[in-house]
Amino acid sequence: MDFLEAILSKAKEKQKRLVLTEGKEAEAIKAARVILNEGLAESVTLLGKKSDIQKVASEEGVDLTDLNIIEPEYSAELNRYASEYLVLRNDITIKMNQAKQDMMQPLCYGAMMVHLGDADAVVGGAESNAMDVLNTGLMIIGTAENVKTVSSCNILFGNDKSWGADGAFIFSDCSIILNPSAEELSDIALSAAISCRDYLGVKPALALLSYSTKGSKKPNKDIEKIQSALKIIKERDPDLNVDGEMQIDAALIPAVTDYLAPSSPVKGKVNTLIFPNMEAGNIAFQMARAFGKAETYGPFLQGFAKPISYIPHGALANKVVVTCAAALARA
Repeated sequence: MDFLEAILSKAKEKQKRLVLTEGKEAEAIKAARVILNEGLAESVTLLGKKSDIQKVASEEGVDLTDLNIIEPEYSAELNRYASEYLVLRNDITIKMNQAKQDMMQPLCYGAMMVHLGDADAVVGGAESNAMDVLNTGLMIIGTAENVKTVSSCNILFGNDKSWGADGAFIFSDCSIILNPSAEELSDIALSAAISCRDYLGVKPALALLSYSTKGSKKPNKDIEKIQSALKIIKERDPDLNVDGEMQIDAALIPAVTDYLAPSSPVKGKVNTLIFPNMEAGNIAFQMARAFGKAETYGPFLQGFAKPISYIPHGALANKVVVTCAAALARA
């Protein structure tokens, strides 16, 4: 079973409740119909003005039967959500009227639905941006236990099945944290390990990547950051199979591992690549996709207490479906 089949199957099995914050966006409406038709969720809720959603659905030839539509501005839950929002913000300068105005924003409303258990996963961003989703998620949903940093992961499937997990790798973080500290890098690694289990269904084996392997280059702050991150990770999760700092060939090619890091516990096992910064991660991911002709998915957000994901601008319905299924599978 490949990644897509596994994610769709898990979403079907779990039968969770999905909310899409950009309800009048054509691709979101198409995706919502597919998700419901394919039984990927117990329910799908579109947020937005009902007449706008109906107009777009009619233009796109999408049947809205059994899809829930909520207009946050007129919702019976608005006062309850605004009251909880005031508690979460804990800011005396924000009054009830402002809280209600904020809760009328679909992204805030959808995140609050998940926070209060009225939905299980929220997906948005097609009409806003990734930072809006991140900031709203942090403010309302918050981070997972013992995690302070939210990040992202991408999934890459190479043509050589002898690498990674039957050809699959987790790349993290390629999209969110520009230059993580040692503590942030440890959060990224621990979240990526969970993503590996959830998405690839295998025991994670992590390599903290660098241009140095086990002190092969002259020590500096960049190498020391990775070494510190490794120490933190081992303290936080002693059972996690992780090593670093490692060059990419030392991480992936057993003969090179034998030469540069002969005692490494991840030799021949690495399926999760942790990059020292977003620039390195993004370049590596784009190169693997372009030159390696790899099949890729993501980015998927990680580190939140409950599932929240964003859809890049211009994403077509099939990509929206995959993003939603991944969020539902983690709910």
